This record gives sequence, structure tokens and C-alpha cells, in this order.
Amino acid sequence: MAVLERSELEASPLADLHAIADQLGLDGFRRLRKGELIDAILAGAGEAPETRDGAGDEEPTGGEREGAGRRRRRGGRSLRGRRAAGREEDGEDARADAAAADGAEGEGAEGDGGAEAGGRDAREQRARDEVTEGVVEVLPNGSGFLRVSPPEPSDEDVYISAAQVRRCELVSGDRVSGPVREPRRSERYPSLVRVETINGAAADEVADGARYEDQPVAYPSERLAFGAADPTLEAIEWLTPLGLGSRALIVGPARSGKTETLRSLLAAVAGRDDLHVTLVLAGVRPEELAQWHEGPVAPAGALTFAASADAQASAVEQALDGARRLAARGQDALVLIDGLDGLQPPAARRALSVARNLRDGGSVTLIATASKPFGGETTVIGLDPVLTATGRQPILDLATSGTLRPELLVGEDGARAIDRARAAALDASG
Repeated sequence: MAVLERSELEASPLADLHAIADQLGLDGFRRLRKGELIDAILAGAGEAPETRDGAGDEEPTGGEREGAGRRRRRGGRSLRGRRAAGREEDGEDARADAAAADGAEGEGAEGDGGAEAGGRDAREQRARDEVTEGVVEVLPNGSGFLRVSPPEPSDEDVYISAAQVRRCELVSGDRVSGPVREPRRSERYPSLVRVETINGAAADEVADGARYEDQPVAYPSERLAFGAADPTLEAIEWLTPLGLGSRALIVGPARSGKTETLRSLLAAVAGRDDLHVTLVLAGVRPEELAQWHEGPVAPAGALTFAASADAQASAVEQALDGARRLAARGQDALVLIDGLDGLQPPAARRALSVARNLRDGGSVTLIATASKPFGGETTVIGLDPVLTATGRQPILDLATSGTLRPELLVGEDGARAIDRARAAALDASG
């Protein structure tokens, strides 16, 4: 498995690229443009096997390359000097070791300097052999922590970089093990060098499984029930049914009740043990943030309409990445987004395309608000602004609503009942 893929680097924020370049010891990386920085990172990562102890062993994994890059970061002229400079001990010892190692190289000494270097080698080997196991908690920014005493945080927890989370497709709740390095002076937590096992299986085996996008899919066939007394939710459940894997949009003009309907849906599904629920706020009013935060599910991302389209798209993508990984592991994930209007149309359609029902896995269900459909939805829930303004319920506009293949969710009789209801609504509006 490749250590650093160009596609992953191109999709990473600049801050992550700077962190990788810093680990590889690249000079002047902050002055490089993103494309030049990616080229430099790939070139730097390619040198890592040559500086690794035990040259001629099997190809190093990603964590070992990163560790080798870190040992080159502030190195002296020799490999011993580089090891000394990369040690995680106090500054006085590091400076003394570096001087001893450089002196040994200049004089060809094999005495104290060689013995000290051998001690450093042993300490580094012990650090590589220290393996920690814990439960993953993925943070909203894409990085994570290995909780050694879950679910409570502790000072012994281990930091996991966003690149490792993406590369190994980690999700919250995964039990992971791997070697750990001690924190540097500017760091609070130790860091995971590489992921060796995921839920008892070798990380390479998990990563080599079928990609989410390549797995066969089917139309939603397992109905998503709400069981709520709200008239609008009842109408949605029976007349525009949703299933696990649905791509659903709640559409309507401003002040038609889209956000309130999404909030009611969230309240109806929150707390279910069989469904991993994620909420993303993208482009909402500032006044709405507090209301959402007081709800049953804390937002994984929360941006007002003042945020750029790219920032809103990034928040949505991060939430969907986690849902995608859950579905690939056989779980069912539901992502609610308020809303998609602030994204560029291609980004909104990419977000919608993530939702699907995997035949041999789990599912990602997406329910989002928008002023109008983008295309590709399996369910459209249209709201009537006149009904909303006059306080009448339900506020569902059957003329603009519908579900593809509803018979898979409600049976043939239920599908015919939906057709009759829609026909009656059209006759009444005409």
C-alpha cells in the first residue's frame, strides 16, 4: 500500500501538508505553492527507505517512512547525528549526543561515541517496539485520538493524524494498535507512528478491501420509520417514504419550513442504536446555531452563510467521509445537512452521490435541505410555503414530492395508495 498518494495530498488542506513537510524535514516548505509542496513531499518521502536502520529489510510501512523522515528533520552530517537530533529527551542530552556522534564521524572514533550511538540505537528500537492499543475517536477536523481508557480522555491518549485516518479509513469505535512515539517539546500527546491492526485484523488487509465507491448498490429497500406524532413527519413517512441509503432533499422556497422539518426528523431518529446519526450545518443563520447545539445531536460541523462555498463543502465532505467508512464496515449511517444551497452545484451533487445502499455492506442515508433539487435524488420532499405561512399541517406539497421505487419500501398496495393521493392533490390544485 502506497505511503503517500498524490490524490490524497491534493485533497488535503494546506495545514496538513505543512505538518507532513515538517515531519519530513523539508527546508523552506512554507514558501512553496501547493503543487510544488506536494512534489517536494513525494520526493522527500521517497528517500525515507535509504535512511532507515536495517537497510535491505522488507519495504517499510507508511509509519516507518514517516519516522525515518522525522529522524532526518534537523540532522547533522551523519546518520548518528540525525538520530541524536531527533531524540525525544531533554535538550542538554540531545546536544551532548549530537556533538559526540559528529565527533566520532570526524575522528573515526569507535570508543565512547560509538557506544553512545549504540545506546541511542537501542533506545530508538525500544521506541519502535512500544505498541499501544485503544479505541479510535475521530474528531470533526478529520484527525483523531486513540483512547487508551475509553470513553474518557486521558493524558495517555495517542494522537492520530488526519492522513492516517483517511488512509486506513478509521471510524470512531475502531480498536486499533500500533507503535507510538513520545511527544516532542511542542506537543502534548504521543503520536501513532503507524496503524498495525484494526479490530484484530492487519491494517493492510482492511485497507485492501473493496473501495466504497466500487461496491455494488441497490435501491433502498429497508424503510426508515420515524414513529412521530408530527403530522408532517407522518405524511413524509407514508407518502414520500425514505429508506436506508436514500438520497433525500427537503426542498422549498425561503420560509417554507425546511429547517424545522429537518430538526423534527433529527429528533425522531436521534438515539437509535442501529443508526449512526451525524448533523452538519452549512450556511445557516447565526441565530440558528444555538438552537441546533441545544438539540439531541451536536453538529459535527457548524458554519454560517458567511463561510465560503469551499469551507461549507469541506465540512460536508468530512462528515460524509466518516459515514462512508461506517457503511463500508457494514453499519448504517444517516447524515443530515442544513443545507446544500451554499455549495457549488457540482459539490452538492458529489455530496448527494455518497448516499447509497450497499448490497454487501451497510448504507449511507442523506437528508438535506435545499431550495430546489440538484438531480440524482431518490426522494424529494417538497414543502408548501402557503401551508407553512397559514399554520396548516401537514405542509407537504405532494405535487413536487416523490420517491423512486416506493414499492420496495411500502409494497405494491402502498405505492398505489401514494399514486392515488398524489392524483387527488393534483386535482385539488387544478
